[in-house]
Amino acid sequence: MHAYRSHTCAELNKSHVGETVRLSGWVHRVRDHGGLLFIDLRDHYGVTQVMADPDSPVFAEIEKVRAEWCIRIDGEVKARDESLINAKIPTGEVEVFIRDIEVLGKSEELPLMVFGEQEYPEETRLRYRYLDLRREKMQNNMVLRSQMIQSIRKRMWDRGFNEYQTPIITASSPEGARDFLVPSRLHPGKFYALPQAPQQFKQLMMVSGFDKYFQIAPCFRDEDPRADRSPTDFYQLDLEMSFVTQQDVFDTIAPVMAGVFEEFGKGRKVDAAEDWPQISYKDAALWYGSDKPDLRNPIKMQVVSEHFAGSGFAIFAKLLEQDGTEIRAIPAPTGGSRKFCDRMNAFAQKEGLPGMGYIFWRDQGNGMEAAGPLAKNIGPERTEAIRQQLGLGVGDAAFFLGGKPKTFESVAGRARNVIGEELGLTDKDRFAFAWIVDFPIYEKDEETGKVDFEHNPFSMPQGGMEALQGDPLAVRGFQYDLACNGYELVSGAIRNHKPEIMFKAFEIAGYGKDEVEKRFGGMVNAFQYGAPPHGGCAAGIDRMVMLLADEANIREVIMFPMNQRAEDLMMAAPSEPLAEQLMELGLRVIPQDD
Repeated sequence: MHAYRSHTCAELNKSHVGETVRLSGWVHRVRDHGGLLFIDLRDHYGVTQVMADPDSPVFAEIEKVRAEWCIRIDGEVKARDESLINAKIPTGEVEVFIRDIEVLGKSEELPLMVFGEQEYPEETRLRYRYLDLRREKMQNNMVLRSQMIQSIRKRMWDRGFNEYQTPIITASSPEGARDFLVPSRLHPGKFYALPQAPQQFKQLMMVSGFDKYFQIAPCFRDEDPRADRSPTDFYQLDLEMSFVTQQDVFDTIAPVMAGVFEEFGKGRKVDAAEDWPQISYKDAALWYGSDKPDLRNPIKMQVVSEHFAGSGFAIFAKLLEQDGTEIRAIPAPTGGSRKFCDRMNAFAQKEGLPGMGYIFWRDQGNGMEAAGPLAKNIGPERTEAIRQQLGLGVGDAAFFLGGKPKTFESVAGRARNVIGEELGLTDKDRFAFAWIVDFPIYEKDEETGKVDFEHNPFSMPQGGMEALQGDPLAVRGFQYDLACNGYELVSGAIRNHKPEIMFKAFEIAGYGKDEVEKRFGGMVNAFQYGAPPHGGCAAGIDRMVMLLADEANIREVIMFPMNQRAEDLMMAAPSEPLAEQLMELGLRVIPQDD
């Protein structure tokens, strides 16, 4: 017999009754039923109930066993009584009578329990992550992650892609976030960078003639943490293709994404990839207040400025006299009660706004009436025009925000999400995908008037060099994101592969040719030797698993994540370097004032 096990803790069933078996695992829990000791023995694969009575030759040793001890047992498989069968687990028809036991590893008193679903502070969970990971939910999340990556790889290979690896120690990447710098021992005073993404290398592969590349790539960015973003590193499905248009990239990655979500989505609806809408960045901001809209929520915001211009509602009327301002409405079907409207007004105040105007429509017996302070101020004709534009009726409401769009769009988007959730309009049983396209390449700083890049500077401008001769703020790039349920899952672009267009694009943003060549010389030089048109994208592995696992925080699907302050509590990182290490690198740490 094997030194540790003849079967896993998920394999035994009625066909094994009468056999002598060997199992190894962790003591999930111990139950004492008056002289009968029952242990739920757990390994990575499942749970088997093992038991002993005073007739067992090792009963005294079994009495000493405690939760999370790692043990090996030998015993005889017995059928459970009909009334004691546990249909919830694969091994629920049998139990193992213990004849021998070996303690493989004792456990100290536990800082957190593995049995059950008790909540523990994040600090405790991350400090003792190896215990936290023993919990069933965490085991399931990590297996899901592994299976999903395996599925992605197969789907990419089936589409004719080859997997290649790119360097981890490299030069700074043009991704716009902070680099993690690595000092060079051989070149004192100089630094490598951990790659924010394989961006430059994958484009250089296209110049090298490799037609289709993909990689499950680690990426390193020194970023502020969020619930859906790691503050240090993450993994992405990175891909690039030559001789492709934007639509070619969509047609390649969309079936992969749809297939993965269908495979692991537990029966939730996934729209056919060819039906995913393509929404311009401008329309996404207008309709949803976000460039990663949650389309499970059917609410679309609309501009209603004309109904408030010159109206009796002085706040909006005066606002509209300023350049670049507008009023937007958030329809709220079935939200037509003063109680709900007051609740949303309180939400706006928590978001830092004075409030949020509203109108709701109610049945007065002799007809429909518009109610609320706004309705009284603008009068019945304007109110009725708003209702008809928004397609609302009795029992519905609308909320209003105004100003320069960039100052209130994000709040309006959050309000739209809250309204959809509270009114039960958001379809929870669905993954709703949408391509966001036509991103602006440039933006203007309103205080300084300086034009700079708003999005990826390496995207090919729509219209090429000709587009760069006019108003920079009108230039759109062949850049795109794929949004799903309110998260950005994919980001990509058709690349600017022509040096003359690239230099012009940077010149508009105030970057001279010398600076571009200094920062991105490897890529710019390569483009002078017959660069093919190429494009690609990257899909966030961690966010995909987070959505599929129904988790709200990305740390629930990462094996060993950092905390909110970018600290590894388990391994005590970051740590102070030894003096010898600093000396070898020619570095000195300057103490910071508290």
